[in-house]
Amino acid sequence: MQPTIVADSRRLTGPSLLLSRPGAILEVRLDDAEHDRALAAWRAAARRLLDAVGWPGEELATRGFAGGASLALTAPADALFAATDLNEAAWEAAAAELGGRPAPDADAVAARLREAIAGERDPALVALRDAARAHDVTFLAGEELVSVGTGAGALVWPITSLPDPAAVPWAHVHDVPVALVTGSNGKTTVVRMIGAMLAESGRSVGLTSTDGVSVHGTPVLEGDYSGPSGARALLRRPEVDAAVLEAARGGLLRRGLNVDRAAVAVVTNVADDHLGEFGIQRLGELADVKLLVARAVRPGGAVVLNADDALLAERGAAVPVPVVWFSLGGAPAVARHLEAGGRAVLCEDGWLTLAVGNARSLVVRVDDIYVAAGGAARHNVANALAAAAAAWVLGVPPHSMAAALRRFGRAGDDNTGRGNLIELAGVRLLIDYAHNPHGMTALAHMVTALPARRRLVLLGQAGDRTDEAIRELTRAALGLRPDRVLLKEMDRYLRGRRPGEVPGIMADELARLGVPGAAVSRPGGELAAVREALTWAREGDLLVLTVHQDRPMVFALIERLRATGWRPGDPLPG
Repeated sequence: MQPTIVADSRRLTGPSLLLSRPGAILEVRLDDAEHDRALAAWRAAARRLLDAVGWPGEELATRGFAGGASLALTAPADALFAATDLNEAAWEAAAAELGGRPAPDADAVAARLREAIAGERDPALVALRDAARAHDVTFLAGEELVSVGTGAGALVWPITSLPDPAAVPWAHVHDVPVALVTGSNGKTTVVRMIGAMLAESGRSVGLTSTDGVSVHGTPVLEGDYSGPSGARALLRRPEVDAAVLEAARGGLLRRGLNVDRAAVAVVTNVADDHLGEFGIQRLGELADVKLLVARAVRPGGAVVLNADDALLAERGAAVPVPVVWFSLGGAPAVARHLEAGGRAVLCEDGWLTLAVGNARSLVVRVDDIYVAAGGAARHNVANALAAAAAAWVLGVPPHSMAAALRRFGRAGDDNTGRGNLIELAGVRLLIDYAHNPHGMTALAHMVTALPARRRLVLLGQAGDRTDEAIRELTRAALGLRPDRVLLKEMDRYLRGRRPGEVPGIMADELARLGVPGAAVSRPGGELAAVREALTWAREGDLLVLTVHQDRPMVFALIERLRATGWRPGDPLPG
């Protein structure tokens, strides 16, 4: 196969896996035998074009993987669209060379690129960015706005009306404390826990996550705002004096870091999920993506890592900023770290404990952490450790951590859709976001500790996972020991699959594992599946409902049943 297929071309607005600053990246599909020649040809073509447009100091970076490669180059922050054009032109020239075809006219291509660069360049923006760097404050550009500082210390202007840097009242500009949270599972819960601890200590807190943007617990924007646009929207709000930002894998790969200045960064764990996207094919590569958040940590800050995660324990030694480890207990990396005088947050003798060297400070009993369900929800104990570690770095006092953890989860909107245990007329509902084998296994550990007459699990998956990943999730769900399995269609997340294809793969895996066909059904969409689960339920049953796309409607149905006095066995309202 000739190497001529471009799978993706995009701007990188922040530091990324391949680049330390903004630029552009291509994902190309290659015959493996052509890797070396193709990458060399692209490098030569890209360097010629960079020289031709007056960017000789820009950097090139490549990363090969099975079936393709990533090709990246740095560029001025005010010419990133032109940079993507340049990258594509370099690849076109390289592909022509490899295919034995005439290359595009180099002079004409360079002239076109110079014209695009001239039309995009914005000297006023660059001057303001450079001034913000000189004053050691955050600079953000996007959504037709430009800002310096963050939260209560931010100034914001339309991109068309930028001031002279000398006219900016820099004495009033500052950054508020920012925490970045990433990982394969637990991100949103940890974001919300840190937010609760900050709020308990008197901070005016803003959060971003896959569920939206909120300030003081009030939603401001709904949807997936775990990338740069969500960060900018929150960090420009003047009522915010501390911010906790979710940094999802997709955003890190598509655009790079959502901010490049943080007081603390957290990596909860690294699990097999989304492998194959953007050329990330191995778990170690995924760990490297998530560890990008450490690059944002400013002097005096730290990165919080899970010592019980083998990959993070291995890579933690190479992180170039101070590390605060968290562990449920016994991790060798923690013992060595504490011997050297480092910090860790541990679960010791039933207590969430802050450790520095040989010193210990008890924060809260694990049994008193509401979302830990008496210790049965071990994943939420780990989430609490991670959140406490981040809060510790942010200067939250232990009594505020304890108060927040005792309270967090009692109100329905504290952690909506994550490990919510709901009693409904003698039926217990567990609503969770579990969407990969790691998360489902953690849920199974919790569920097996909960008494139930019968158990049901509602299961689904987005279509962008491989067949084997879908089967692995199905196998993990059997750890819940369900008496009945409902397979839902996630019609908003087909992502290239045919309707019915993902539930069909799951049904086939269940049959292969010996689950009786009478115990499995395919009700259709998520809300229809929840209705079938409630119709099946009787007093004493536990329904494990993994809810992703129709959560507001599911919660509305539950509240309607509660308000109307519904009992198990009663017909559901239409």
